[in-house]
Amino acid sequence: MALPKGLRVVSNPPNPWSSTAVEYLDAEPGSDEGAPIARLEVIEDATRNILAENDSPDLGFRWSLNPYRGCFHACAYCLSGDTRILMGDGTHKALRALTAGDEVYGTERRGRYRHYVKSRVLDVWTTVKPAMRVQLSDGTVLVASPDHRFLTRRGWKYVTGAMNGPARRPYLTLGDRLLGTGMFTPAPVESDEYKRGYLCGMVRGDAHLARYQYEGAGRRRPDQFRFRLALADIEPLLRARAYLSSVGVDTRAFEFAAASDNRRAVHAIRTQARLGFERIRAVIDWPVAPPADWHKGFVAGIFDAEGTYSQGGLRISNTDPEILQRTLVALLRFGFDAVFEDGPPRRQARSIRVHGGLSEHLRFFHLFGPATTRKRSIVGRAFKSRHELRVEAIESLGVDLLMYDITTETGDFIAEGVVSHNCYARPRHEYLSLGAGTDFERKIVVKPNAPELLREAFDRPSWTGELIMFSGDTDCYQPLEASYELTRRCLAVCAEYKNPCGVITKSPLIERDVDVLAELSRVTGFRVTISIPLWDPEKARAMEPFVATPQRRIRTIERLAKAGVRVGVNIAPMIPGLGDEDMPFTLQAARDAGAVHAGFVFLRLPGPVAGIFEERIQKALPLRARKVLARVREARGGNLYDSRWVVRQRGEGPYAAAAQALFDAETRRLGLDTPDSKFENVDTFARPPKRGDQLRLF
Repeated sequence: MALPKGLRVVSNPPNPWSSTAVEYLDAEPGSDEGAPIARLEVIEDATRNILAENDSPDLGFRWSLNPYRGCFHACAYCLSGDTRILMGDGTHKALRALTAGDEVYGTERRGRYRHYVKSRVLDVWTTVKPAMRVQLSDGTVLVASPDHRFLTRRGWKYVTGAMNGPARRPYLTLGDRLLGTGMFTPAPVESDEYKRGYLCGMVRGDAHLARYQYEGAGRRRPDQFRFRLALADIEPLLRARAYLSSVGVDTRAFEFAAASDNRRAVHAIRTQARLGFERIRAVIDWPVAPPADWHKGFVAGIFDAEGTYSQGGLRISNTDPEILQRTLVALLRFGFDAVFEDGPPRRQARSIRVHGGLSEHLRFFHLFGPATTRKRSIVGRAFKSRHELRVEAIESLGVDLLMYDITTETGDFIAEGVVSHNCYARPRHEYLSLGAGTDFERKIVVKPNAPELLREAFDRPSWTGELIMFSGDTDCYQPLEASYELTRRCLAVCAEYKNPCGVITKSPLIERDVDVLAELSRVTGFRVTISIPLWDPEKARAMEPFVATPQRRIRTIERLAKAGVRVGVNIAPMIPGLGDEDMPFTLQAARDAGAVHAGFVFLRLPGPVAGIFEERIQKALPLRARKVLARVREARGGNLYDSRWVVRQRGEGPYAAAAQALFDAETRRLGLDTPDSKFENVDTFARPPKRGDQLRLF
């Protein structure tokens, strides 16, 4: 298709990830780490317009400027996360993070069945191949080369093949059933509530916590306070000690029992301080309405204390009926099939058993995140797939992509719950569209003369120095800015003319320009807003796979604030069912880093973006998708979008009002509801004298 007049494809575009400024993009200088690999096409725009005008009353500014159209950040709300590999300790890790020597799970045949075994990664490398997308009935999406093989009920099959001729080989067809447990669940966030829940489960399940009163003349301290936690597994003990320290309780470690021929050593922590004792009792109090994170932590703690996983049976035992009842409530909250079991007649303890087989047990380990590696082992388990993993779609992405290949000792490994042959490949970007196929992410329009055009606009007599917002629809600090430096040069023009402006970005690349930003702050109204819609790194990476982590963006706020730049945080877009949970953490961290204002924008899904977002949330976060979409519709009158001004920014209804109320309460508490929350249009504009011009009398 011919390009519109004024647009020209660049024959040799720069690599945005090879710049020395790549350090700002969460990668090492000279590295491609974290870079979306695609056939990038840069199109230069030679048209003469530079400032975009809007008449929307809910934006707060009239003029915006962006040297780029399209965005290589490819945020999922505008990809599913990296493919997760089942590691040898029962957790999962992104394929791109694997290195030679890592231990993963593979399979080996023993008699009629395959069994899970640990397998060491022997080598890791990359290759560029055509990309195919395989969609499964449970929502799993696998991207691989046509030559890759998956294990099906009828044996190993290539992604593509033919019935006859040179390309003849067994290949996937619609309806084929892959073997596996199904997609993995994201790990829990170690929030304050998660830590409190974990300590409640651990201390109530396995610790000694008691107060002793002694009578007798001459005793200086009639009351004694004792806390002791003794465990044979060191991982939960270290976690409990760290969590106790985070709530202000210092403990001392000691050896409780030495190892013997038939018994492992037991290590312990303790405190006899009254304040520590009282703090522990307060922390483990039963909450009235436990949030989800507390329940996750509680199940992890009680499992580490009293849980077992042996011969395919996952149980949690205790003699306290209240502990068992609360454990069952937590399990049922997350959809587990859990029931009470009576133990042997002579034992007073009862057990809760979690049904569902290996797929549910893995979901248990991943969702709750217990610390004890020994209890997460599935070595020797027979591979009997009961999960429905039917192939529903196979299609070409139409591009050659960088794919990861690994070699393991067993020749296979478990990727997103599917048994995968060596050379499984997962690109970092699935190249879905935000509007028109993958063009939004792969075809970036650049205005190379943007600084000169901005200077011309400022020199026109009609320009009076109104506020200009940098970003608009796409991030003005996306990766290509590292090479072109167009945003930096445009900001320098604003500083020269003292024209008020602001920047909205999510990229730490803005730190490169701190000198220009500081000058702007000195001569005119200027501020920066860093967008952080999510706080949980797992969720953020799922929705924004090639943008710096939320924690990295907090460091950007800190560095800009220390340089004297007025900087704030934007909960935008606030994704219902995800961002509302993260809002207090994000706002607190931003304030502590030096933010002076905060903003909030409810998720907007105009036009075709709605369909794209719905598809991506179902693939990236399938357990959350229904909840998220339901809340969007609740706030949009039953639809995914409402185009009415003002309403489109905030939403309507009880849920939208509750989210807004939470934001308002948190910003008031943190002092972020200041006049700085609005970009101001100050009267500082002044054209600098041109070289050779005479001074005017009037």
